[in-house]
Formats: sequence, C-alpha cells, structure tokens
Amino acid sequence: MPIYEFRCADCGKVTNFFTRKVDTEVAAPCEHCGSAKTSRMMSKFGRAYTRADIMEKFGDPSESNNPDAYRDPRQIGTWVEKKFESYGMDLPEGAREMIDAARDGELPDPVKDL
Repeated sequence: MPIYEFRCADCGKVTNFFTRKVDTEVAAPCEHCGSAKTSRMMSKFGRAYTRADIMEKFGDPSESNNPDAYRDPRQIGTWVEKKFESYGMDLPEGAREMIDAARDGELPDPVKDL
C-alpha cells in the first residue's frame, strides 16, 4: 500500500495518506487544520533494517554497560524474548506479533513517539 505525504499550504504541516491503489490520483485534506490546499511531497524511501543493522546503530542490548542499548524500541523485543526463554515460558502470540511488527518498523502505539 502506498503512503503519500502532503504539505499543507496553510499550516505547513505534513499529512500522510494511505491508499490501496498505486495508480490513483490522490488529493488529501490536511489532517491538522482541514485545509484542502495540500501538495504532494517527495517521500523518503523505506528501508528494512536487519538485526545486524540495528545492533550496529543502537548497540547490543546484552551489553549492560551500554547506555544506548535500548534506545531503539525494536530491541526491547530481544530482551523480552530472552526473559521468557530464561523463565522457560512460551512467548504469548500477541507479544510475538508486536515484536515481529516492531522489527518491521511498525511500532505499537505506546512506543511510537519514543
């Protein structure tokens, strides 16, 4: 699904617009002020990061002396997995889904703004 970004001519803020079709002409009102004076922006490209990329950028969460170990909320999943494993418990399916989604860049609502 394409995600289009629009800049509002009135308030200057950016609105994201999701659509199911790539070949449709899209015009989105500003989600902040409601203005119809929006223009489509050149969007940034998405990139999937591997676990190694994240470890290199934010550090290994197993290093207790690393203050940035959990700066990236996606790494919290690694800690949760290790804790459940150490207790000999299975990770609940809902937790597994959230961790996998976070690794794909789709963070749960409570941590989106961190």
